[in-house]
Amino acid sequence: MINAIVLIHADNGRIPETAQAVADTEGVTEVYSCAGDVDLIAIVRVRDHEQVAEVVTHRIDKTPGVLRTTTHIAFKSYSRADVEAGFSLGE
Repeated sequence: MINAIVLIHADNGRIPETAQAVADTEGVTEVYSCAGDVDLIAIVRVRDHEQVAEVVTHRIDKTPGVLRTTTHIAFKSYSRADVEAGFSLGE
């Protein structure tokens, strides 16, 4: 599975509706409204890179109220103290 963090700049007057529409998008697992440089953060979890591109460029970017997005692929880091994580790395 691939996890991507999508930073979304949205129309200020449409943030709640835009957040809901993005949250309803297939492949999106979570959406956060935030203060700061971006308006929304969406977590996308899909099987491969092609699906990331499909979800972000063909769905999220086309959502009414979305002005622009930036996508970051997320790789989980494990602590050396996390004994159980060592067994899950190969899965």
